[in-house]
Amino acid sequence: MEKIFKLKENGTTVRTEIIAGVTTFLTMAYIIALNPNILTGYGQGGQALWNGVFLATCIASAIAMFAMAFLANKPFCLGPGMGINSFFAVVVANLITMAGMDYVTSFQTVMCIVFIEGVLFIVLSLFNIREKIVEAIPLGVRLGIAPAIGMMLMNIGFGSNIYIADENYNQFYVMRDFFGALTAGRAKELMGSAYPVMILSVITLFVGFFTIVILAHKGVKAAVIIGMFVASIVYWIGQYFALGTNPFAALESATFVPAFSDMAATTLFKLNFAGLANLGVFTVITLVITFCLIDMFDTIGTLVGTASRAGMLDKDGNMPNMKEALLSDAIGTVTGSLTGTSTITTFIESASGVEAGGRTGLTALTTGVLFVACIFLAPVAAIIPAAATSSALVYVGVLMVKALKSINFDDISVAVPVILMLLAMPVSSSIGHAIGLGMISYTIIKLLLGKGKEVSVLTYVISVLFLIKFFLVV
Repeated sequence: MEKIFKLKENGTTVRTEIIAGVTTFLTMAYIIALNPNILTGYGQGGQALWNGVFLATCIASAIAMFAMAFLANKPFCLGPGMGINSFFAVVVANLITMAGMDYVTSFQTVMCIVFIEGVLFIVLSLFNIREKIVEAIPLGVRLGIAPAIGMMLMNIGFGSNIYIADENYNQFYVMRDFFGALTAGRAKELMGSAYPVMILSVITLFVGFFTIVILAHKGVKAAVIIGMFVASIVYWIGQYFALGTNPFAALESATFVPAFSDMAATTLFKLNFAGLANLGVFTVITLVITFCLIDMFDTIGTLVGTASRAGMLDKDGNMPNMKEALLSDAIGTVTGSLTGTSTITTFIESASGVEAGGRTGLTALTTGVLFVACIFLAPVAAIIPAAATSSALVYVGVLMVKALKSINFDDISVAVPVILMLLAMPVSSSIGHAIGLGMISYTIIKLLLGKGKEVSVLTYVISVLFLIKFFLVV
């Protein structure tokens, strides 16, 4: 272990790295079921396709994390990117309408776009072009990525990670519908049957959050995972005694036998290049560029932001082994396209593992092994309540926002892009789009101040590409 991961050099231990890996897994395990739901149109693609995407999610994520562990020796974990998987599903639906394909055939066609993107990223990574793009992001903007991601993590923790549905499938969220309600009575009236579950979720979130805060303050390295475990117990007890439901009921009817035959029939090496003719050359090129832009800056933002929190950046804001980390992401994307899932990207939930002490690839390896285990043990991961993972996301988000103290807000060309990213990242739910907005604003301000020569050529190119993506790509 020492020889492979250089644990002493990175000031960590096997125990700490494993705890960090388990922590990251628990905060991102939701993707295992959610990704198949999104990519199959919540059932439109049929059970066989769902099973194929489920297995692909576990396998491609694990392979990407193994690459991150052994190529880059970094604690960053990967999986199908949220946001870009929704975009993938929209493109599939559009192709069904345009070409009259069935869902599975359309899915296999759009998967070709992901494959092309992944191959391009491997080439760009090997020739250090993606690393040069990272370096083209101005230092001030780079320093603002971590706190912006922190805001996004808190938004996820209080928002999309916990939603409660009533009998009519209306969805309610903690921040918007509970804390955003005028009165408790109004919240109860609005949510109806979902209100008791919402109360339990809010209590669970804060029990976990404050447990983590206190334990971390006392120097307990396993604070995050202990807090999540305490929160889970609170939720399970509340389910049984307050809601009258068995928190482990799903395990009674769960199947632990992987549906590999469904994967072989629907997603494994099922790239439908013939179907691309229905899209046209211009549309294909546009989609490849769009996928590339979103994935590239989501990954860059997560790597830079999380590495900043872990103290892995040098004095110039660069991360050692960035090339290998980016290559791991590209390998994951190609693997995902061949097995049956959308673009693989570095997950912002990696920040929870970093906060738990993860500093090497052993963290990523641990999480990857757990994803492989989920091929057989998915029902076990499913019983971890979302409110427990939210407590960790909110805590890590708070810590990442503290990085604002290192930013020079007296420099208007830095202050404006950072503030825009702080707003755009949680609102748009896209790291890449927020960075794009920051790059555009930085470039324009420099030009208006007569300091255009301080902006690198590559920064101009990136800013123009984002302008085209925002205003011209249809």
